[in-house]
Amino acid sequence: MPEYLRPGVFIEEIERGPRPFEGVPTSTAAFLGEAERGPISPRLVTGYTEYKRWFGDVFGSRDRFLPYAVNGFFENGGKRLFVCRVVGEGAAKARASFGDFDVTAIGAGDWGNRVFVTIKASTTKTKDGDGNPVPVGFRLVAAYWSDPLDEPFDPTDVENRTKAPRPQIFEDFDDLEINPRSADFWEKRLTDNSSLIVLTNLSNDETAEPEPGEGLLEDGRDDPTEVGVNDFQGVPVGGQRDDPQGLFALELDPYREVALVYAPSPPAQPDEIAKAVVTHCEQMRFRFAVIDAPLNAADTNSLDPRTDLVETEYAAIYHPWLRVSDPQNGALKYVPPGGYALGVYARTDSERGVWKAPANETVRGAVSLRFDINDAQQEVLNPRGVNAIRSFPGRGIRVWGGRTLSANSLWKYVSVRRLFIFLERTIYENTQWVVFEPNDEPLWARVRASVSAFLRTVWRDGGLQGATPEQAYFVQCDRSTMSQADIDNGRLIMRIGVAPVKPAEFVIFRIGQWTGGSSTEEE
Repeated sequence: MPEYLRPGVFIEEIERGPRPFEGVPTSTAAFLGEAERGPISPRLVTGYTEYKRWFGDVFGSRDRFLPYAVNGFFENGGKRLFVCRVVGEGAAKARASFGDFDVTAIGAGDWGNRVFVTIKASTTKTKDGDGNPVPVGFRLVAAYWSDPLDEPFDPTDVENRTKAPRPQIFEDFDDLEINPRSADFWEKRLTDNSSLIVLTNLSNDETAEPEPGEGLLEDGRDDPTEVGVNDFQGVPVGGQRDDPQGLFALELDPYREVALVYAPSPPAQPDEIAKAVVTHCEQMRFRFAVIDAPLNAADTNSLDPRTDLVETEYAAIYHPWLRVSDPQNGALKYVPPGGYALGVYARTDSERGVWKAPANETVRGAVSLRFDINDAQQEVLNPRGVNAIRSFPGRGIRVWGGRTLSANSLWKYVSVRRLFIFLERTIYENTQWVVFEPNDEPLWARVRASVSAFLRTVWRDGGLQGATPEQAYFVQCDRSTMSQADIDNGRLIMRIGVAPVKPAEFVIFRIGQWTGGSSTEEE
């Protein structure tokens, strides 16, 4: 209670009734894999163009499928994606020294040795006491070439305006200042704006300025071995890997909104990495994984992921691979389907809701399939939890399955599992205020009303079965759900039951001859 120590009129604000719930995001995804370049920490991108700015394009032997998965995700309706670049433990960052300042590639790898950095006087000048022009600060230019050059150059230099080949990306930061209070302070301008380099002041002198100079960054290297499950798990182990990456980084608080996780068919240890992704989603509880079937799984009888890979309600598998146009050169290429499937998840969530099965939806960007699956083959695959992607004459290529990898019939549908993830996480996020409140009837009533109001909204939007709210859900939080011992030990226990909508997987029309009598005539 507030204290009143003087006469007068006092106005107090009080909260009554249920607190409204805000639904958590369901289609924010995280993709893990090797990229041409870029940072190691998960980075949010909202389109393939932004991905190319930070992580480059298709690269290497083209069996690194992260760029294709990202492109397919956005092409099919994805909006928000955290890219988790994975490197081996032996990878190192390229760097160069400019006096008291160190310029380092933003991420480890050999790619950093193709970054050319120039530091020179700023183009904007002021006048000193004698009227002579004086630079207001310094200018930093960084340029990157995908292929090694014999003589890299500063592309902003007047003498190099027509010099080829031009860099794939270059960044020009002019009029950088050393004053921390300035809007052009170099740290403010460069942080989260440069996709190539990081500038660090190694001295204790805040008035220090980098020495002018130019040159390639050096000593960047890739790990000579293929990245494997330990690299995807990403736990710091000392040595070169002193920063978290991969699945370990996704456990950190800044990435709590991630709801979908996928590692597009890594070339080494694909089964072990898939299991690690699934384990991550099971432990985090509010995430769902997607797995790719093998490229050459032509024999449907041998494809049984619940037995050979993993049995879980927190993942789904898709088959076969898709033939798509390479985003770099337009050539047709087979790519794993998971990134495209997750784009369909995001599109369905946005247009219908998380309770709608992400199936019977067109796969945008797919030209053809690695294998055409017929009805007889799908009759083998579907009970095993393998979601087929099929081509139908006149209807295009569609996702034609919506099952998880669970043998438990309660959790066999992707939409049901993801609906419960949505409900559980929304309730969890929106009831944090309850902790340490007085545990008595007024609190129980308020929490009960808040949860009921949220579930009523889900029911009205079509996420729960039933003609009335009473048929769709129940919420109990009173003396029947907790004993006095529970209350004495600080426990508030609520019991919630919901009737989720389930997909019409088998649509059956029973047709017979009618003699013209009553429509209720017995068969």
